Amino acid sequence: MSRINIKAEQQYDCICMGRSCMDLYSNDPGVSFPEIKSFNAYVGGSPTNIAVGTSKLGLKTALLTAVGEDPVGDFVLNFLTQEKVDTRYIPTKPGRRTSCVILGIEPPDKFPLVYYRDNCADNALSIDDAAAVPLDETAVFVVTGTNLSRETSRSATLYAVEKARRGGAKVILDIDFRADQWPDVRYFGSAIRSLVPLLDIVIGTEDEINAVMRIESSDVGLSHSQVSDTRVDGDTGANALVLMDSGPEVVVVKLGQHGCRVYEKGGVVSTVPGFPVKIHNILGAGDAFAAGFICGIIRGWDVNKAARLGNACGAIVVTRHGCSSSMPTMDEVVAFAKDEAFNFA
Repeated sequence: MSRINIKAEQQYDCICMGRSCMDLYSNDPGVSFPEIKSFNAYVGGSPTNIAVGTSKLGLKTALLTAVGEDPVGDFVLNFLTQEKVDTRYIPTKPGRRTSCVILGIEPPDKFPLVYYRDNCADNALSIDDAAAVPLDETAVFVVTGTNLSRETSRSATLYAVEKARRGGAKVILDIDFRADQWPDVRYFGSAIRSLVPLLDIVIGTEDEINAVMRIESSDVGLSHSQVSDTRVDGDTGANALVLMDSGPEVVVVKLGQHGCRVYEKGGVVSTVPGFPVKIHNILGAGDAFAAGFICGIIRGWDVNKAARLGNACGAIVVTRHGCSSSMPTMDEVVAFAKDEAFNFA
C-alpha cells in the first residue's frame, strides 16, 4: 500500500476541469420517467461535483468550466460560491448555453439520464482559458473523459494536463464515460488512450475501464439512448494493468456497493470494501468517491485508506437525493464511519 507524493504548500489542493450543468432530479422516486410530476434543481457535472466534494471535505479547490450568458449559469456560479469553490477561472461564453441534465430515480438499479449539451459552454473551453489558471500552483489536477469529446475542450484539456504536469501536480482522470456524447466507443477509447501516458491516477467503473481498451465496437449505428445503456464487457483486471503500463501509478476500479479495487505499480492489487447502506439514488456516488479519494491522498494517506474514504463518501451520497448538494463534510464522514467501526479522524 503506497502513498502518492504530493506537492506541499500550494495555492490550491485541487483544481478540476470539465463539464458543469443544472441537474433536474425527479422528486418521484420509483416513478417511471414519463410519469414524473416534479423535479428539484441542483448543480452537476462530474468535475463540478468533485470540486464541490473536495471543498466540503476541507480542501482548497478551484474549478475550470464555462457557463453561458444565461440564468442557468448564474445558478451554477452562485452555488459554487456558496460551497467555497473558487470560480474566478470560469469564463462566460457568449452565444453558448449552460448545459442541463434531467434525471429519473427508480431504485435500486434504474436511473435514466437525458443530457442537453448541444452548443454547451463548457465544450468551448479554450487553451487561453486553461492558460489563465495557475496549474503550477495545485497539488492535484482532475480532468474527466467527457472533456475530450468535443473541440475546443479537447485541446484545452491536453494543454492543461501538460501544464499541470510541468508544474509538478499529480494528474487524475475520472473516466466519466457518457456514451451518448461520443459517435461510438472506439472514438472514446482512442481519445482516452492518447491521454493515459500523461496521467498519474485513473479512476473508473469496470465498464469505463473496459471501454477505454475497446478497439472494435458493436455499438456503431445505435441511437444515443441505446448506446447509453450498452455495457462494455472485458477483462477489467487485465485492462487496468495495461493502462498502468502506459503511465499511471495507480488505477482505481469502482465496484459500487462492493467498494473498489486498487491497482498499483509493481503488481499490488487490493480490494477495498464498501459500506452497506440502503440505496436511494446512485447518481453522484462516483464523484463523491473521487472527492474522498483525492482528499485522502492529499492528507498523505496510503491509497487503500484514501479509497476507503472515497467509499464512505459514495455510500453517504447514495442515501441522499442530489449530487453536489449531497456531498458530505469530513465531520459527517467521521460520524458515519464510526457507525461502521472505521476511523477517519
